[in-house]
Amino acid sequence: MPREPASLADVLADARVWKLKDASAAPTRPVWSTGKRALDARLPGGGWPTASLIEVLLDDTGMGEVQLFLPALVECQRRIGQGRTEEGPWLVWIAPPYEPYAPALAQQGIELGRLLIVRPASATEALWAAEQALSSGVCAAVLLWLKGTDDRWLRRLKLAAEASGALGVLFRPERHRFESSPASLRLAVSRGVHETRIDLLKVQGGRPGPVDLSSA
Repeated sequence: MPREPASLADVLADARVWKLKDASAAPTRPVWSTGKRALDARLPGGGWPTASLIEVLLDDTGMGEVQLFLPALVECQRRIGQGRTEEGPWLVWIAPPYEPYAPALAQQGIELGRLLIVRPASATEALWAAEQALSSGVCAAVLLWLKGTDDRWLRRLKLAAEASGALGVLFRPERHRFESSPASLRLAVSRGVHETRIDLLKVQGGRPGPVDLSSA
C-alpha cells in the first residue's frame, strides 16, 4: 500500500526524504518515454524532459492525467534505483484530487514503498512542499495538483527542478491556458469523442499542436 497521506510536519520530520544528496554526484538528465510513440515523437529527446517543469492544463481532474506519466514514473524508479546501495528514489504526489489506488499502481510497476502522498492544508503549503521535494535531490518526480498559482511560484518550482534534475509536473485547470508560464513544456488535456485529447501548447525544442494518439 502507498504510505498514509502525510501532513507537512510528517514530511519535514522524515530525514530519509529530505537528506542531502552527495554533492559530488552530478545529477543525470534522462528523458522518460511517455509510452506513446506519437507523443514521444513530438517531444524533445523523445519523452518527458527531466530537470524541468511540465504544466498540464485540464478540463477536469480524473481524466487519466496520471496515466500519461505512469510509464515514466515506473522507468525512473527502476533505472535511477539500479546500482544504488541505498534505497531508490522517491515519487511525491502533492494534493492529488483522489486517493491513489494502490493495487493498480503496483500492477503498473510503481514501487509503493517509495511513493509519498502529501495532503497540505493550503495552496501555499502545497507549493512550498513541492519546492522542497524538487530541491531535495532524492525525488525522481514530483506531481502537484493546484487550482491556481502565480508566476513567481512557477519560476521557483522550475528552478528547483532544474537544479536537482527531477521531473516536476503541475496540474492546473484549463482556464490558465492563455496565461504566461515559465514551464518548459505545456500541454492541454481534454475529453475527446473516443479518447483523451492532447494539445502541446509550448514545447522547447519540439513541435506544438494536437497529438494524434490513435497512431501511438
